[in-house]
Amino acid sequence: MTQPFPTNRPSRRIARLALALVLGAVAPIALAEIHIGVILSTTGPAASLGIPEEQAIKLWPGEIGGEKVRFTILNDGSDTTTATKNAQRLISEDKVDLIIGASVTPTSLAVVEIAGNAQVPVISLAGGGAIVLPQDGPRKWAFKLSPTEPISIGLVLDHLQKIGKGKSVATIGIATSYGDGFLKAFEAIAPQRGFKIVASEKYNQTDPSVTAQILKIVATNPDAVYIFAAGTPGALPQIELAQRGYKGLVYQTQGVANNDFLRVGAKSLEGGYMTVAPVLVAEQLPDSNPVKKAAVDFVQRFEKAQGPNSRSLFAATAWDALLIVDQASREALKKARPGTPAFRAALRDAIEGLRDFVGSEGVYTMSASDHNGVDARSQVMVKIENAGWKLQP
Repeated sequence: MTQPFPTNRPSRRIARLALALVLGAVAPIALAEIHIGVILSTTGPAASLGIPEEQAIKLWPGEIGGEKVRFTILNDGSDTTTATKNAQRLISEDKVDLIIGASVTPTSLAVVEIAGNAQVPVISLAGGGAIVLPQDGPRKWAFKLSPTEPISIGLVLDHLQKIGKGKSVATIGIATSYGDGFLKAFEAIAPQRGFKIVASEKYNQTDPSVTAQILKIVATNPDAVYIFAAGTPGALPQIELAQRGYKGLVYQTQGVANNDFLRVGAKSLEGGYMTVAPVLVAEQLPDSNPVKKAAVDFVQRFEKAQGPNSRSLFAATAWDALLIVDQASREALKKARPGTPAFRAALRDAIEGLRDFVGSEGVYTMSASDHNGVDARSQVMVKIENAGWKLQP
C-alpha cells in the first residue's frame, strides 16, 4: 500500500502564523496615521476664503504630532446641505479623527451639528459666535479661531471714539448667521457705549444690487456705516455708498479681508477701515506684539509658495488650526491611538486645555467655557490705502 504524498501542513501553518505576525506588526503603524477631514468653500460666494485656506493646508508637512497625517479635503460649494453631506461622509466612511472647517458660519454650523453628535472634534475657520455657543451638546466638540463679535465691535467703537467723528452708526449685513450674529452683538454693545443705531439693513449674498438699502441708510446721514459681510459680496454695499457720494466712515469685518475683495471693490474701498487679524499686516506690527514672529513666519511661507502679496488671513486661520492640532495631538497620543473614539476624545480635551498658545493670528487660551480662546490681541485696525492694508495706531 502506497503512502500519500506529504502535504507539508506544518509548513503551511508556520507560513500563516508568520503572515499574521507581520500583519500584526504593521497594524499599529497604520493605526498611528492621523486622518484629518477638511471642509472648505472653494467654489461659490465664499470661494475667496476657501481657496487660500486650502492652499495653507497643502503647505503643511507630512506629520502631525510626530505621526503621519492624511488630509481628505472636500468642497462644500458654500452650501450648507453639501457641507452636511461632506461631514457625514468624513465621519461615517473616512473615519476621520478631526474636522477642520467650514469656511463660513452657516456651513460651519451644519458641520458642527453632525460632528458633535458623532463626538468628532471640529475646528471651524469661520467667525460666528454661534459656532461655539452655547457651549453644550454638539458644540462641546466645536472650536473656532476667529475672534468673537464683541472684540471686533469694541475695536471699531474705540476707533470711532478716538477720532471723534460722531455717534450715529448705520449697519448693513448679509442675511446669514454671520451677519445676524454681528448685528445682534452690535445692538447690545453700541448703546451701552453711547452710540445710536440709525438704520439696520440686510441683503443676500447673491443679490446683484443693494441700492434700495443704501438709499435708506444715506437718508439717515449716519456718521459711520458698519458692514457685516463675508467674502466678495461684502464689497457691494461699499461700492454703492461710494457711488451715492457718502462721505462718512465705513467699517468692515475681517470676513472680507482678502485680495479678491480689494479687486472687486477697487477705488470704492479707499479710505475704508477694517478690523483684521494681525497677520495681514505682519511686518507692520511692533516688535512687542506677541504674534509678530509667528505671523511673519507664516507670511513668508505662504508668499514663497503663492507669490508676493498673496497673504491671506483665511489661510492663516487654517494654518493656526493645524498648529493647534499638532500641539494637541502630542498630548492626545499619550492616551490613545488615532482612529479610535478614545483618541478623538483626548484630542478634544487637549485642544480645550490649550494655554497661551501663540499662533499667527492670536494667542489662544481655551477652557471648558471658552472654545474660541482669543482676546483683543487677535485684532488690529487697518485702513485701505492704495489697494493695500495700512496698520492704524
